[in-house]
Amino acid sequence: QVQLVESGGGLVQAGGSLRLSCAASGLTFGIYTMGWYRQAPGKVRELVATISSGGTAVYSDSVKGRFTISRDNAKNTLYLKMNSLKPEDTAVYYCRPQGSLYWGQGIQVTVSS
Repeated sequence: QVQLVESGGGLVQAGGSLRLSCAASGLTFGIYTMGWYRQAPGKVRELVATISSGGTAVYSDSVKGRFTISRDNAKNTLYLKMNSLKPEDTAVYYCRPQGSLYWGQGIQVTVSS
């Protein structure tokens, strides 16, 4: 059974930082390109960043230069370091193995102005 458990979210002031984690189990984590998505209230879910099995990262324009995606294949864990947070980064953040039907339960990130 595939499980994806996000953690590390919370409330932070604008300009602050958070690091999200996604612990994966029940799948061969290291072979997947992994992605972070987010969904703000009333908006569609959007792709934030992806990282290939080899570590190549791609970012959306809205987070480029502020967020860093990384992975530890030995720990089956995906990370998202978020710096210089803005109120518009407020959303529920999800991790997902790209091309799969699996999603984590999501973790709330709230950035106050």
